[in-house]
Amino acid sequence: MSERESAHGGHAHDKTPTGKYLAALCLASLGVVFGDIGTSPLYAIRECFHGSHSVPINQANIYGVLSLVFWSMNIVITLKYLAYVMRADNRGEGGELALAALAAQQEDHRPKLKRLIMMFGLFGAALLYGDGMITPAISVLGAVEGLQVAAPSLSHYIVPITVVILILLFSFQRRGTAGVGAVFGPISLVWFSVLALLGIMQIAQHPAILAAVSPTYALAFLLGSKHIGFIVMGSVFLVVTGGEALYADMGHFGAKPIRLTWFFLVLPALLLNYFGQGALLLANPEAVENPFYNMAPAWALLPLLLLATCATVIASQAVISGAFSITRQATMLGYWPRMPILHTSEKEIGQIYVPTINWILMVATIGLVLGFGSSANLAAAYGIAVATTMVITTILAYFVARHRWGWSRWASGGLTLLLLSVDLTFFSGNVVKISQGGWFPLTIAAIVFLLMTTWKKGRMLLWEQIKETIVPLEEFYRRMKDDHSRRVPGTAVFMTSNSQGTPPALVHNFLHNHVVHKQVVLLTIVTEEQPYVENAQRVKVEELGHGFVRLVAHYGFMEDPDVQDLLSRKDTPTPPITSATFFLGNEIVLAEGGHGMGRWRAWLFSILSQNAVRPTAFFNIPKDRVMEISSQISL
Repeated sequence: MSERESAHGGHAHDKTPTGKYLAALCLASLGVVFGDIGTSPLYAIRECFHGSHSVPINQANIYGVLSLVFWSMNIVITLKYLAYVMRADNRGEGGELALAALAAQQEDHRPKLKRLIMMFGLFGAALLYGDGMITPAISVLGAVEGLQVAAPSLSHYIVPITVVILILLFSFQRRGTAGVGAVFGPISLVWFSVLALLGIMQIAQHPAILAAVSPTYALAFLLGSKHIGFIVMGSVFLVVTGGEALYADMGHFGAKPIRLTWFFLVLPALLLNYFGQGALLLANPEAVENPFYNMAPAWALLPLLLLATCATVIASQAVISGAFSITRQATMLGYWPRMPILHTSEKEIGQIYVPTINWILMVATIGLVLGFGSSANLAAAYGIAVATTMVITTILAYFVARHRWGWSRWASGGLTLLLLSVDLTFFSGNVVKISQGGWFPLTIAAIVFLLMTTWKKGRMLLWEQIKETIVPLEEFYRRMKDDHSRRVPGTAVFMTSNSQGTPPALVHNFLHNHVVHKQVVLLTIVTEEQPYVENAQRVKVEELGHGFVRLVAHYGFMEDPDVQDLLSRKDTPTPPITSATFFLGNEIVLAEGGHGMGRWRAWLFSILSQNAVRPTAFFNIPKDRVMEISSQISL
C-alpha cells in the first residue's frame, strides 16, 4: 500500500475527534471552510443599502434587513447545511458530485431518474467554476477597497493592487497549501475575533439594534416594501454565500469540528459584525459607502486593510482548491478528459494542483476585476451561481433522505418544500441581476456543463463502437491455436475499459505481429461512485488460463489510479514491473456526425480527446515500456 493510500484508506471520519486534536481541526477549518462566508461582511450590508438594488436607510429598513440576515444564516447554514445536508456524507466526502453520486446510488432501478440526478449534480459542480472565478475577484477587491477610506488619494491604485495580489495568489498554487495552511487558521481566528470586536463596539452604542433578531421585522420589511424588499433578498443572500463550502469541505475535517466552529465562533462573530454595521448606519447614514471599514477607528484602518486582504486571499484559496477537487472528481467519474493533476503533498491526497484549471481561473478572475472594476459591480454577478447551487443541493438531498435514510414522503417532502421556499426566494431575488453580471457565472456553467456532457456522451458512443468489435476470449484462444502463433517470453499488460472479452489492442497486435506473450495481463480500472475504496477491495484477480489473467482495479473518485503501485502489490500475480510491456489502445476520432452525436459536437469531442493527458502520465505507467496501437473511429 502506498503512503498516500494508507493515509486515506479510511478517509471518512469514523472516530469522533476529541481534545487537542478536535481543537486543531476546528482551528484549521476556520481558514479552509469558513474563509468565503467570513469575508461577506466586506460588502453584504453595503449592497443592501448602497447597491443598485438597495433600500433607503431608515430604522425600519435596517431592522428588517438585519432580521433577514439573522434568519437567513440560521435557516440556510444552521438548519439546511449543518443539521440536514451534512448528514449526507459519501464515505466522509461532501460536495455536489459526491451528493449526486450518493443520491444516484439509490436509483439503479430507475436509470432515467438516475441520469437526471447526475445531470443536476453535474450542473451544480459546473456552477462552482464560475464561483471559483468570482470569489477571488470580489473578495480581494472588497478588501483593497478599504483604501478609499484609509487613504482616499490612493483609490486609483485599487484595481492594479488587486490584479497583482491575484497574480501572486494563482502563481503560488504550484507550491501547494501545506506551508501556508499552517497560518490560515490563526489568521482566520484573528479575523473573526476582529469582526466580533468591531461589531460589539458599535452595538454598545446602540444596543436596541439587537431587537432585530425578531422575525416580525423581517416579515414587516418584506410585506411593507413589496417588490423592492423582494429584490433586496438578492443582496441579503450575500451573507450566506460560501455556506456551500461547509458541505463541500466536510471530507477534510469531519462534521463535528465544522459544527462546533460555526456555533461557537463564526456565527456569533458574523452576526455581531452585521448588527454592528446596522448600528453604525443608524447613527451615521453617510457611512453606507463602506460600512465595514467605517466601523473601525482611524488608527486601525491600515492594519484592518492588511488583515482583510489576508482573509480574502485565504477565502480565495479555498475556492480555488475546491475547483481543483471538482476537476479531479469529474475526471475520475468520466465527465472530464484526463488533465495533469499534481500532488503538492506526499501525505495529503486532497492537496492537488491542476495547472490547466489554475491558469484559466487566473485569466478569468483578472478579466472580471478589469471588466467590473469594483466589488459592488461584481456583487450582481456573485449571487446567482451560489443560489442555483443551493437549489440543486436541496433537490438532491431529498432523494438521499427519501431513499437512503428511509424518511417518509411527508417528512422528506415537507422539509424539502420548506428549504426550497427559502432557496427559490433567494434565487428569484438574484434573477433580476442576470443582466447586470449574473449572466457570467451562468454562461461559464453552461460551457463547462456542455464540455462535460459532450465528453461523457462521446466516450459512451466510442465505447459502443468498440464493443461491437470485441472478440470473446474463447474465440481469441481458437484463433491463436489455428494461427500457430508464437508465445514470446515476457509479460504484456493490456489496458482495457472492458472487463469482458479480448482488448482490441491485443487483437490488433496479434493480427499484425502473430505473437502473444507468455503472460498476458488484462487490466481494467473502474471508478466507483464513492470517494474511496478500501484497500482490501482494491483489486480482483481472475485466472483465465492459457497464461492470461484479468485484473479489475477499483478506485474512488477522490483517488488517483497508479498502475505501477497496483502491479507491485503482493496480491497481484505479475512479475516485476520492469519486465512488463504495456499496450494501450489509442482511438483517433473522426468528427463526421451521424453516429448519435452532431458533427459540431463530435468535433468538440475530438478536440477534447486530442488535448487529454496521455494515459502513461495519468495512470503512472512507465513511459519507456509502452506501445500504443492506434485505430480510427468515426463519430
